[in-house]
Amino acid sequence: MARHIAGTRTPPEEAMQQHDDDLATAQRDHWQHTYTAHPGMYGSEPSEPARHAAAVFRAAGARDVLELGAGHGRDALFFACEGFTVHATDFSPTGLEQLRTTAGEMDVDHSMSTVVHDVREPLPLPDHSFDAVFAHMLLCMALSTVEIHAAVTEIRRVLRPGGTLVYTVRHTGDTHYGTGVAHGDDIHEHGGFAVHFFPRRLVDELADGWDLTEVHPFEEGELPRRLWRITQTLPR
Repeated sequence: MARHIAGTRTPPEEAMQQHDDDLATAQRDHWQHTYTAHPGMYGSEPSEPARHAAAVFRAAGARDVLELGAGHGRDALFFACEGFTVHATDFSPTGLEQLRTTAGEMDVDHSMSTVVHDVREPLPLPDHSFDAVFAHMLLCMALSTVEIHAAVTEIRRVLRPGGTLVYTVRHTGDTHYGTGVAHGDDIHEHGGFAVHFFPRRLVDELADGWDLTEVHPFEEGELPRRLWRITQTLPR
């Protein structure tokens, strides 16, 4: 009789992990190519979720903001212009290079720092080092449910007591949900971009131990994409 030894993976688990790793690598390569081929692809105007987040962060007295998945930086630059000190991460060196160049041109580079980081890995940042975290459509990329939970655990670690997280995700009411190339775990791929479409229960799970302030539905883009904007705060 075959036995499962604690701390080891069964062949199906190994295959699943290899699939996740291969998908993550393909997505990094795809985004790197996309930012190289289309510099500033999202334009210079901040997203509406970033405008909302800035108002929420300001009302909470936040000063130090971490943006995860900043890309070429339209929202990170907006936060800096609004007077926040910003630390921006992304797994695309090209996107962050474009961000740093624009920050210099806008004379906000003194308020900006960047680091190349894959959200699947622990954040290279100290505990309790930020007042607020912003992530626009990062958590709904090609991440497994386990990886999403781990990422939010890391966000909680680097936030100070009373700190605020604002994030957005595409959800299972989106037009693309259930179509395209299925990768399992509610992940579907269209045009080379893989998305983890959130069911509402996942939002509630990620808010466990937080004060969940808002789950706001909105639309964005030409399809349009259907998203939730979630605001949640750590207890003091």
